Amino acid sequence: MMHPTPHATAQAGLGRREFIVFIAAMMAVNALGVDLMLPALPAIGAELQAATANSRQWIISAYMFGFGIGQLVYGPLADRYGRRPILLATLAGFVGASIFAASSATFTALICARILQGLMSASTRVLAVAIVRDRFSGRQMAKTLSIAQMIFFLVPILAPSLGQVLLAFGPWRFIFYALAGFAAFVLAWAAIRLSETLAVERRTALSLGSLRSAYRLTLTNRSSIGYAVAASLTFGGILAFVSLAQQVFGEQFGAGDRFTVLFAVCAFAMGCASFANSRLVERLGTRLISQAGVFALIALSLVHLAVIAGGIETLWTFIAIQALSMTCIGLCGSNFGAMAMEPVGHIAGTASSVQGFITSLGAVAVGSLIGQAYDGSTVPLAIGYLSIGLGALGCVYLVEGGFWFQARNAAPRSPIAKRSH
Repeated sequence: MMHPTPHATAQAGLGRREFIVFIAAMMAVNALGVDLMLPALPAIGAELQAATANSRQWIISAYMFGFGIGQLVYGPLADRYGRRPILLATLAGFVGASIFAASSATFTALICARILQGLMSASTRVLAVAIVRDRFSGRQMAKTLSIAQMIFFLVPILAPSLGQVLLAFGPWRFIFYALAGFAAFVLAWAAIRLSETLAVERRTALSLGSLRSAYRLTLTNRSSIGYAVAASLTFGGILAFVSLAQQVFGEQFGAGDRFTVLFAVCAFAMGCASFANSRLVERLGTRLISQAGVFALIALSLVHLAVIAGGIETLWTFIAIQALSMTCIGLCGSNFGAMAMEPVGHIAGTASSVQGFITSLGAVAVGSLIGQAYDGSTVPLAIGYLSIGLGALGCVYLVEGGFWFQARNAAPRSPIAKRSH
């Protein structure tokens, strides 16, 4: 059971359940910004004359690029001025950027609008983590983020179907107007219900010296930087699949008419993983669960390559392996994030900014490398996931020094305990 501190509860304004749903809604602004337009990518590319089918992936990557850059700014601002005013200002900016995207007349203009959308929505990631960290820490923080992400993962399940419905009633531009509407709803919710979670006495001065000190601590702490890089790799796997899903299902397997359902199956697997993590993390710990997920991802990637090499891959083998791979990634993400934040909780806003910058831009690089390598087969995706798993395993090894499934500084169990176990 989660036990927020008394002062945090008073400040937060929201009850426990509403708090979790609100955090999920904040995260959903970003998720909708990525997933809602997936069914519209062919129509957008055709109308705005994208050069190639792979060029359409930049509609996703440009958004994530802006999302990564923006996170460097909002953390320090939130640590200085509080969480609430930054959130309100950037949600208003996201509404404006969505309207700009809806009115774009060229592919270049749309890419610029998508970067601006990402810049604005970056605050939701930084502030969601910082606001949760204001109230919780350690395993309780991981559990809270997992519950929020469980709700949040309903968005990728439903978003492509919702996008398809919007396309049935109008052009692809309706999708961006819908994004503006949802962001306006979250903006109103925050303005009415969210109180400031960062007490005045805990705020830090905005100066080059304090920023330099906070950046240095975040970038030199072994757990902070190591788990942020590991999170960027696994997030890159998600981004690669999101960017490629429409092409893989539609072009390789000829199942474009079932795209929204097939995509939902994989997204649902991640939601189940987050639900399981929220139930198990306080009992088993972040390290055991996340490292088990990494090992399983490596094993699944090797199986996938063997299936491809054997010439027996079908739509259904791909769905099964991809859903299981997304489950593994779901077991890693929130735990890596919680472990990265744990040693830098006293500078949660700035640390979340730096870690989010690393995670997002790293994910863009990983996802773009895999996506642009698409050649009409799933080989680049399988190799990419294997590389992600091995890279994340390397990060864990460097952080923990070879102490698998426990913290580097965990006390060893006594011989008596070992025998009794």
